Amino acid sequence: MTIKKWIYIFWTTLVLGTVVSVAMGALLLALFDDISLAEGTKAGFDGYTVTFVVLIGATISVLSQMGFFSYLIIRYIAIGIFRSKRLWEYVQLFLIADTVFAMIYLPYANFAEPGESIASYLAIPLVLLAAALLISYWKVRQTNRNAFVPTLFFMYTVTALEAVVALRQNSLPLDLYMLAVLVVCNGWQIMLLHKLVGNAGGEKQETGGAGAQAALRPQLAGTPGAAARNDRPAGGGGSRGQKAKSGKKKTPSRSR
Repeated sequence: MTIKKWIYIFWTTLVLGTVVSVAMGALLLALFDDISLAEGTKAGFDGYTVTFVVLIGATISVLSQMGFFSYLIIRYIAIGIFRSKRLWEYVQLFLIADTVFAMIYLPYANFAEPGESIASYLAIPLVLLAAALLISYWKVRQTNRNAFVPTLFFMYTVTALEAVVALRQNSLPLDLYMLAVLVVCNGWQIMLLHKLVGNAGGEKQETGGAGAQAALRPQLAGTPGAAARNDRPAGGGGSRGQKAKSGKKKTPSRSR
């Protein structure tokens, strides 16, 4: 990945995260009358709250980018350790299942009141899982099925790890706010990756056939005399044989 492409990912993700942060802030203030987005302020939008929401959205977008590039590095190291992409996929599926269990059980065990049902703690994990499955399906449609498990792992497990600060507060508005920004930023980056890098996300490489001929064509075109060498007939005769053959003199026959 070039610096130009990285700068494009950085700024587009930053702007997208900021816009989603402001939109989610306005939505939460419309749905919940008793919340304040900035600590120590009254409920509703004012100049300080708008500035706070913009800065928080930009910060979450940078956190999303750190998680994205960290995952790419971890994926590269893991494939080298496991020596098999299939085995690494099984490990990712196990970690996804473990994350789903942790997102349901840990809040219930730490914050549930006596007699409270676990059903109320299913909403956030299941909504996040539905969003991750949708983005993974979309990724497969644009690349191939090998991209499903890595995309699902990144969109669910990595997003949950990035949002652990909000999830520990046991606040539905805060969970929705941070997860919405992270899902949009992470989804944007993972869907942009294969367009900027080419073979990322499990795309098939073009081997043989027209691709190989197209790759060799510039080399042959830039080699002096390559076309002439390729046009020589088999057997090594070439123009020398013709020249030698034409150089023979016929001796006239004497008439008796």
